[in-house]
Amino acid sequence: MARRRLENRNVRKLTRTGGGKSVSVTLPIEFVRELRWRDRQKVTIRRSGSKLIIEDWKK
Repeated sequence: MARRRLENRNVRKLTRTGGGKSVSVTLPIEFVRELRWRDRQKVTIRRSGSKLIIEDWKK
């Protein structure tokens, strides 16, 4: 697969998972490393207008 252009590097597609009941999106690995997130880490998702905000889960 060819590499993306720099201006399109953060453009992602939504993918159906779990038999079409859920939708997933892959996050750029650079962002995950910067935030020091780990595999299977809990996160919270909230909606702010037309945006989705993904944050680390707080106990």
